Amino acid sequence: MTQTGTLMGFVHRRRRGAELFLLVLALAVGIGAYAAVGLGVEGVVPADLVGYGGWLTALIVAAHVTVRIVAPYADPVLLPLVAALNGLGLAVIRRLDLTYEANGLDQHTFARQQLIWMTLGVVLFIVTLALLRDHRVLQRFTYTAGLLGILLLILPFLPLVGREINGARIWINVAGFSFQPGEVAKVLLVIAFSGYLVLHRDALALAGRRVLFVDLPRGRDLGPILAMFGVSMMILVLQNDLGSSLLFFGLFLAMLYVATERPGWLVVGGLLFGAGALAAYTFVGNVQNRFNFWLDPLDYYEASPGSYQLVEALFGQSWGGLIGRGLGNGFPERVPFAYSDFIVSTIGEELGLTAVMAIILCYGLIVERALRIALISRDGFGKLLAVGLGAIVALQVFVVIGGVTGLIPLTGLTTPFLSYGGSSLVANWVIVALLLRVSDQARRPAPRLDPVDDAGADSESTQVVKLRS
Repeated sequence: MTQTGTLMGFVHRRRRGAELFLLVLALAVGIGAYAAVGLGVEGVVPADLVGYGGWLTALIVAAHVTVRIVAPYADPVLLPLVAALNGLGLAVIRRLDLTYEANGLDQHTFARQQLIWMTLGVVLFIVTLALLRDHRVLQRFTYTAGLLGILLLILPFLPLVGREINGARIWINVAGFSFQPGEVAKVLLVIAFSGYLVLHRDALALAGRRVLFVDLPRGRDLGPILAMFGVSMMILVLQNDLGSSLLFFGLFLAMLYVATERPGWLVVGGLLFGAGALAAYTFVGNVQNRFNFWLDPLDYYEASPGSYQLVEALFGQSWGGLIGRGLGNGFPERVPFAYSDFIVSTIGEELGLTAVMAIILCYGLIVERALRIALISRDGFGKLLAVGLGAIVALQVFVVIGGVTGLIPLTGLTTPFLSYGGSSLVANWVIVALLLRVSDQARRPAPRLDPVDDAGADSESTQVVKLRS
């Protein structure tokens, strides 16, 4: 094996066969869970199992064939992980649809709508991989992506298109369709952060004053983090969205630390976050309520607003125990928005702690693969892009599952690929496409740089002559 054939102990292989095998297992999880829902709720196998399974299989096979053709060296684990999570989420949402329908509630089409959004997400996944043949092209649009990302965050403030749902003004309504522009903004901001930090990381890495064995950054370099902190506070105060505020600030801080390798940025970011959290608790009523619900959930069980949602979710998860009650044998409908923000509590009640741990492991593998892609990437922009996209998944999973399980206060984000939500699902499929594109570029064999012999085969080779004194 030559040096170009091995990079950090890595062998350049396509591994599409391994991906196909894992996709078969992922489809078995999704289709098997859908069949188990029918048996658990209605006592029979769903009549549309063949049609549903065929459509789900067609989507995943189309994604696999696209990767095989246009990104043959891409990571073989990412797509199966995403397919398994998305399939399980569809089955759980369908389980809730059946219960809502049985109870006479006009809410029994979430699974169908989610499958439509998944179809759109896979289409954009295919388009992204087919059109974007080199991720480094995105670096040209650093400031354009940043400007578009900020504009998308501002859109919900506009009086004609902005909408407030469940107390948060993070939606826009266009032609009767609701969309959350922040989901697209997070992808654009990762591209903008990556391009900016590649250009300015040397200046940002310079150390300033040393305090308690930590080199703090120079005062003149605090502009970017202060600007991002201001944007996060704007989202928190004006949009009343704690989750997105944490996501955007944490994302920038993580990428800044990776780019500069300076722990001083973590210190400054932690201080800013602490000050912002204290100010939000003091002046923003929604944040104060969520903090109080987290500290004493039972004391606010019957209050309005109260902790009814969180307490019911905790009761359901505790009742589910280690292996759960079985799909269709619990009462997850008692939790408001069990199909979106609290879908993890539904899984914990009916599939148990074991399934929740397996889901966390799947997310952990996605983040691990993203970081591995960053390690083997040959360019700085690709490294930061992979880190940023992996950080999005890590932060969302931490704040959502941490809030549902009572580890941290609730924030209101969706669980990637599991929760109902078209904006989030489509954006996350694009994130996977970008990761696969960076991975394909990183895993390809490096071009050979052997010198061309212009003199022909009869030319004399260079010889080493030893001279004796």
